[in-house]
Amino acid sequence: MCPLRTRHLEGPLIPDSWHSGEIAVLGLGRTGVAVSEWLAGRSLRVYASDTADRPDLREAADGLRQKAVVVELGGHDLERVAAAAAAVVSPGIPPDAPPLRAAREAGVEIIAELDLGSRALADVGQIVVTGTNGKTTTTALIAHLLTAAGHRAVAAGNIGRPLIAVAAETQRPDWVVVEASSFQLHDSPNLDPTIGVVTNLAADHLNRYPSVAAYYADKKLLFRNATEDSLWVLNGDDAAVQELAAGVTGRRQHWSLEQPADAWFERSTGQLRVSGDLLLARDRLPLLGDHNVANALAATLAAIATGMDPMLAASALATFRSPPHRLEPVRELNGVVWINDSKATNVSSTLAALRSMERPYVLIAGGRPKGEDFTLLVPALTKRCRTVLAYGEAAEALQRALSPALPAERAANLEEAVARSQSVAERGDAVLLSPACTSFDQFTSFEHRGEAFKALVEGL
Repeated sequence: MCPLRTRHLEGPLIPDSWHSGEIAVLGLGRTGVAVSEWLAGRSLRVYASDTADRPDLREAADGLRQKAVVVELGGHDLERVAAAAAAVVSPGIPPDAPPLRAAREAGVEIIAELDLGSRALADVGQIVVTGTNGKTTTTALIAHLLTAAGHRAVAAGNIGRPLIAVAAETQRPDWVVVEASSFQLHDSPNLDPTIGVVTNLAADHLNRYPSVAAYYADKKLLFRNATEDSLWVLNGDDAAVQELAAGVTGRRQHWSLEQPADAWFERSTGQLRVSGDLLLARDRLPLLGDHNVANALAATLAAIATGMDPMLAASALATFRSPPHRLEPVRELNGVVWINDSKATNVSSTLAALRSMERPYVLIAGGRPKGEDFTLLVPALTKRCRTVLAYGEAAEALQRALSPALPAERAANLEEAVARSQSVAERGDAVLLSPACTSFDQFTSFEHRGEAFKALVEGL
């Protein structure tokens, strides 16, 4: 039985004003489609739009039109958005995008899909995970642990499944574990986690935020509805996380890789410990890197807080496998291990991957840069990296930042980088795709990039 508070929705799920007008759904990826279907299923009038016009979006649009949703591809009708009763925004829409500006100037209520989904699941325990890196793995770990404990636990949010899609199901989960990006938190005024987890903080998304402080400010919105019954599971080694949570109402627990805490890694013995007791030996955790030890400790604290037995948690940790595109081994060929870490879309995430490497390696990096400083990679790279293969829009900047310290070559695209890596890597090495950039110069998502990498490697 869960010892934590029960959450209840205050006020109507769908405000009366929404029935008197049209709801604008901005963005028609998985999130926008799920929101449109949910709203239409409740007899609300929906206008859904996207600036893109691709075959997959046309197929989704056809399905929505059959449910009486008005769909526009290739642009947004700004007058229609400004006249809407409310706007529901997908996380991929930048805050300064024209439809959001139009909505704000007209005084239209703007909420994220995450907010709507959270309200629709108000009677369900919600564990919300945010931070700069490690969110997806920690979210998947918590859901895995709770499932092992016999709960119906669902992972949703930025991990890939819209939260509102969970709310649309007939059977309610016991727990929903939500990965929340800063963009989603920005427009989620009603988000009220039973348990909140902050993995770590580092500079990110500086292509969409004017400063690191502005990015951190959105992360802090995780705490906006904190009460004395809230539980916050926090990185005890990260000063920025501690500062973010300073003065926040509620209980808190910490994990650490450096010193005793509620959960910590005793490096001298190679043991993960909880409340001073042995959880499991490090070599039983089938994940690469110290950052994944931290993710496991965070997930364990969250799961134990729901009433899970620590020994059951230990057994479940030993059976967990990393989600795709996160230090995912692809194959070993001629003594070289190929690793897909396409999810590393920023410098700090790539740094975590580099620090996990225990053999010489070739790094493939590139894509669309976020305005970060690539020289921050140099200390980690000079330990074991043979060569960097840089491709995409960031290729020149990567080569310029890294080549004074180690060999850095430019490739026209990912395919050329893979081919060149095969020539450079030696038996006993690894080839690591860890881009430190977004995928959007050549791919539609980090998943698309990772699958392309895996296909290229399998074809060698």
